[in-house]
Amino acid sequence: MDPDEVKSKLQGLAFGNVLAAAARDYKKEVIAKEKAHAAPAIHDEVDLDELLDDPELERLHAERIAAMKREVEKREVLKRQGHGEYREITEGDFLAEVTRGDKVICHFYHREFYRCKIMDKHLKALAPVYLGTKFVKLDAENAPFFVTKLAIKMLPCVILFKKGIAVDRLVGFEDLGGKDDFSTRALENILKRKGIIEEKKKDEDDEDDETDMSKNRRIRSSTARDSDSD
Repeated sequence: MDPDEVKSKLQGLAFGNVLAAAARDYKKEVIAKEKAHAAPAIHDEVDLDELLDDPELERLHAERIAAMKREVEKREVLKRQGHGEYREITEGDFLAEVTRGDKVICHFYHREFYRCKIMDKHLKALAPVYLGTKFVKLDAENAPFFVTKLAIKMLPCVILFKKGIAVDRLVGFEDLGGKDDFSTRALENILKRKGIIEEKKKDEDDEDDETDMSKNRRIRSSTARDSDSD
């Protein structure tokens, strides 16, 4: 056989082996990538099970529950002080109401004025949402002394009190575009800007959800321990 022909065949065989090896390596790499993508879901599940008995997680969970209990207790105290509802007060109640709360919104109104009824509607909607602020209303006709002292000239007049001091007011609908069809959200945003109400916190439904999560977590932990014992 011609030496050049032999050399050519050997080179061809070597090239074929290289291609075969490259194909095998590529296949291995593809399989490895597929396993890597599938692995996180398995690892996540294992990690979650391991977290059930993590003392640090238990501590954080206990702190969260304690904070929730304090918030519920605070809400109950505020409700006993008249927060959480839009209430009618008398002239005799006025000083006590506005000086016993950090933040108080008092609507001086007239029973016959249509715009006062509009303001009533929006304040009534906001009162249960912002427990940190007390919402009250006072019939201006029956409170001439404070109408004079506070220089109220136009109704509706919503006066904002902080620690018993009148810090700001809404006169008529001037701050609300001068129209009757403003939204509760529009009034809410103005009161936020004036600092008399704060951003809403999680409501009691969220707290109930947290309690349910706690129950489910204890059930999972118990199930996991039973499985281990088997």
